[in-house]
Amino acid sequence: MSEATTTPREVAAAAAPMLQVQGLEAWYGESHVLHGVNLEIRQGEVVTLLGRNGAGKTSTLRAIMGLVGRRAGSIRFEGKELIAARPDRIARAGIAYCPEERGIFASLDVTENLMLPPVIAPGGLTVEEIHALFPNLKERARSQGTKLSGGEQQMLAIGRILRTGARLLLLDEPSEGLAPVIVQQIGAMIRQIKQRGFTVLLVEQNFRFAQTVADRHYVMDHGRVVDTLANADLSASTGRLQAYLGV
Repeated sequence: MSEATTTPREVAAAAAPMLQVQGLEAWYGESHVLHGVNLEIRQGEVVTLLGRNGAGKTSTLRAIMGLVGRRAGSIRFEGKELIAARPDRIARAGIAYCPEERGIFASLDVTENLMLPPVIAPGGLTVEEIHALFPNLKERARSQGTKLSGGEQQMLAIGRILRTGARLLLLDEPSEGLAPVIVQQIGAMIRQIKQRGFTVLLVEQNFRFAQTVADRHYVMDHGRVVDTLANADLSASTGRLQAYLGV
């Protein structure tokens, strides 16, 4: 019996990016906010979008999810074109979005908030696994969602999408406004879910935090990707990065 061989189609599939964005344009009404964004992410990577306020980072996440007024270009996820898909179809394809405002429901307690999104595929974390990542959520299970601290609300918002079985997580500024100890906990969580095979596209302004979790970085300015940096090169490129970020 001959040994199994890998077909060219299988090799190409293995090499293909999980997410490939090409020439992405986006508008809010008449406001043209993205101008030909190009990026790609491979399965199991953590990739950040860095840039100052207004650079187009959040708009890129929202455009990937179909949450802008109009978009053009190409968004391919696991080989499927999503540029014309509705947000619910994009979510069911396996992409989950955690917005900066977190979206915690005041009328629901922590457990009810956690259980709200539907499971769209196997492979998500169980409630017990989420509690192991974020013990505060277990302790506050019956508390009103909006009575949590900012850090706890961020844990809840991320935990909620980890349940769903989504394979690509879009996280918008998860460290924003949080105490350093909570930022460290969020960073540890990102590293743990990466080890479990999740793929993450992370919007950040805090490049020092991004450096602790990411494999690669895209730098955005005026609605475009203007630079790409491997994480190993970030320290050597601090001057260039500070010029982009205005810090």
